[in-house]
Amino acid sequence: MADALAVLADLGYDGVALTLDHHHLDPFGPDLRQRTAEVGRLLAQHNLAVVIETGGRYVLDPFRKHEPTLLHTQGAEWRMSLLERAIEVAADLGAEAVSFWSGTLPADVPAEFGWQRLTASCHQLVGYAADRGVRLGVEPEPGMLLDDLAGYLKLQAEVGSETLGLTLDIGHLVCNESASPADCIRAGAPYLVNVQIDDMRRGVHEHLEFGTGEVDFPSVFQALQEIQYAGLVAVELPRHSHAAPTIARHSIDFLRHASEVPQ
Repeated sequence: MADALAVLADLGYDGVALTLDHHHLDPFGPDLRQRTAEVGRLLAQHNLAVVIETGGRYVLDPFRKHEPTLLHTQGAEWRMSLLERAIEVAADLGAEAVSFWSGTLPADVPAEFGWQRLTASCHQLVGYAADRGVRLGVEPEPGMLLDDLAGYLKLQAEVGSETLGLTLDIGHLVCNESASPADCIRAGAPYLVNVQIDDMRRGVHEHLEFGTGEVDFPSVFQALQEIQYAGLVAVELPRHSHAAPTIARHSIDFLRHASEVPQ
């Protein structure tokens, strides 16, 4: 992790979206508070802000990539434990937000029951996070129970807490929304606490390098400027780690150019 943070800082990034994972601050490993403190020292050394991400693969089950979720009949408490530990890490690091998603609806769970479980879990998480001064960012994810902005707005209305913020993945907005990404940003503005950015094509949930999909990036940055969004905009290319330093360099160059919004 020390090398990764040093590379990002050297390239000019202002922050990092840190996914709790086996090799990146394992939330279930020993001495979590001590390891978190060391990460905090590295972030401070490089002057990097941080958001905590919770979509690590096979963290809870070595045979199922993102399960169990908050929607499962068996094992939902494991996901809740992961999210509570993420909130504690975020509090210790002064993170901008903890980002999480609903999960895919299990085959044996009716959608109505799944939604009830999600709402009840979010009520619990909101209390846990608010007590520690942490904002949450729910991410609409294609293919999951909560898969679009309308789903988030429904959840927010039912939970009714400013602690339950919104994470927007810009690629997902092209993939999965009828409105433009810029309009989605404006609609979600009152709740927006975290932005992930990547390229994507309509109807295809595949994170692409910038300039290879259908995202209109200048309009995205113009909308973010209009709503005075001041949080992190984190590059999310999970299948490009084999060329991470090169991709990270190309990405920040592309985004710097795209964010030069005319005055």
